[in-house]
Amino acid sequence: MALMLEGSLVVVADDEPSIREALKDMLEDEGAQVHIVGSGAEAIVAIEQHEPDVAILDVHMPAPDGLATLQRLRDKGSDVPVLIITAQDSSTVTIEAMQRGAYDYLAKPFDLGEILHTVQRAVEHRRLTRRLADLERKIDRRDPRDIMIGSSPPMQQVYKLIGRVAASDATVLITGESGTGKELVAQVLHRTSPRGDGPFIAVNCAALPETLLESELFGHEKGAFTGAMAQRKGRFEQAAKGSLFLDEIGEITPATQKKLLRVLQERTFERVGGNTPVKADVRVIAATNRDLLAESQSGRFREDLYYRLNVVNIHMPPLRDRKEDIPLLVDHFLQKHRFGAGSEAARLSEAAMVQLSTYDWPGNVRQLENTIERAVVLAQGGLIGPDHLLLGDADVARDQVLVRAFDRLLDMGGGLDAMLTEVRRRLIARALDRNAGDRNAVARNLGISESDLP
Repeated sequence: MALMLEGSLVVVADDEPSIREALKDMLEDEGAQVHIVGSGAEAIVAIEQHEPDVAILDVHMPAPDGLATLQRLRDKGSDVPVLIITAQDSSTVTIEAMQRGAYDYLAKPFDLGEILHTVQRAVEHRRLTRRLADLERKIDRRDPRDIMIGSSPPMQQVYKLIGRVAASDATVLITGESGTGKELVAQVLHRTSPRGDGPFIAVNCAALPETLLESELFGHEKGAFTGAMAQRKGRFEQAAKGSLFLDEIGEITPATQKKLLRVLQERTFERVGGNTPVKADVRVIAATNRDLLAESQSGRFREDLYYRLNVVNIHMPPLRDRKEDIPLLVDHFLQKHRFGAGSEAARLSEAAMVQLSTYDWPGNVRQLENTIERAVVLAQGGLIGPDHLLLGDADVARDQVLVRAFDRLLDMGGGLDAMLTEVRRRLIARALDRNAGDRNAVARNLGISESDLP
């Protein structure tokens, strides 16, 4: 009969010898290999060295305590499931442990069956996570031609450029409108390069304020600012021997531009609050929907940084310039977005395809995908017609609603003055409803006098 924890490795950290020995004996009886330590510092070393299936940390032990140890592990990127040992009535500790990323907690006094069941669940979770990671790595090794879709001349030019520069470590600047697939190009560059087995780390530079962005990119030392309880590696270190993708690079501030320029020039940087140089063994790929040359000429972006980033430029064409790729993209999105699990891909009517192929797609490929996904839902997985499309654009959808409203007014008849009076009445009534009957607010919003309100 197979043991519950056969072949698993567990690290137990508790400053009470009797407890850690009891846990060790119990877990080993179920087939686990157990490594015991008496402090948080020893636990961190043991977990980094042995990469166990699960770790059990007592809250109260020599510094760092269990919660601080858990935080340090998560800051270092460890995904080992951690079980926290708490006192029975420590609700505050339990909540904090879960917020910091604990897998579960064990309350004192212990229940043997509960401990074994919890550890077994954590071990199974760890093994499943590893299998999924292996599967994702296999998927990531797909031929780039399976990832990027399109055979139009503009896309052929993109493929040629990727083929020419992927093998080098040259910095690449990907330009193009929002929604054209710039991050996809970055991923393909990484996967087809000698660094393809290393990490691909993406950062949206527009999503973080300057203070957080600097720490996100370069990391920080313990005590560098309020809340910096431990040293943290930034994205440059996390991307070591791989590629770092800096999306929306045109949004970074002058101070961050200066630090990034130094990294590209010297290939070293310091963490926030530190002065020890850290080597940047990483390929930088940046992307923007702005005209960085014009931005640099106007002084809004450092000219020297622009030329450091723009060693090789790959421009992603807007969808309106490669409409011959729309049928291929539509087919891909129909296969991807099915109405239900196991259902067949939805079909597109000829009239719907004509509408998709003649629209200019201001939101590019992203907008096309959103349109197809919504149309599949509206058509309930059946035949998609023009009425299911709405073209995925808020302005177009709003115009269609207005057209239907105007048609109803025209059907009512009564002359233009009567129609305008009805529209005015309904607009005022709607404004009063949205403003909870506040007549003063409605009058201000509509630019009329309160006396004009009914």
